[in-house]
Amino acid sequence: MMDDWFEEWWPFRRKPFFRLFREMDKFFEEVFKEMQEFAPKEFFKERKLPDGSVVKSFGPVIYGYSMTIGPDGVPRVRTFGNLKPTPIPQPTESREPFVEVIPSPNIIRVVAEIPGVSKEDIDLRATETKLVISAQHGERKYYKEIELPAKVDPKNVDASYTNGVLDVILRRQPEEKGGEKINIK
Repeated sequence: MMDDWFEEWWPFRRKPFFRLFREMDKFFEEVFKEMQEFAPKEFFKERKLPDGSVVKSFGPVIYGYSMTIGPDGVPRVRTFGNLKPTPIPQPTESREPFVEVIPSPNIIRVVAEIPGVSKEDIDLRATETKLVISAQHGERKYYKEIELPAKVDPKNVDASYTNGVLDVILRRQPEEKGGEKINIK
């Protein structure tokens, strides 16, 4: 008698359970199709496997943030990655490397994480107020514009790249004290 009840109950219990999985599969397929419509084509890749089949993949989409307390006690939040915070997130083709700007009295040191490229792949440009880092190796692309906290001499810069870490030392321009004298007529 106990077996009869179980045999009737078990198939009844399983049907809604598996229906739930089918509904979830449909939902994920719809979401993936919508992602393909709105995301940039650079994020979708197709690879051929040794058996001849084709695999589609999406990504990478990277977004992160770093919180630090500056020497003045003010918290600073910086973002990195290839997804910018906007009302409608729009991923970019290049990643934004994680960057740390370390000011000191005579120099400004910039440390950037740029893994997977060689030093020949890195294009580094400086002006008095800005440092631009761009790098590309295969499918890896990095780009970052950094506003510097003080004016620097763009002709007097040292840079090194070791184990995926770019270290840039920029010398500050001497601050003009007092400015130019203006004669009053």
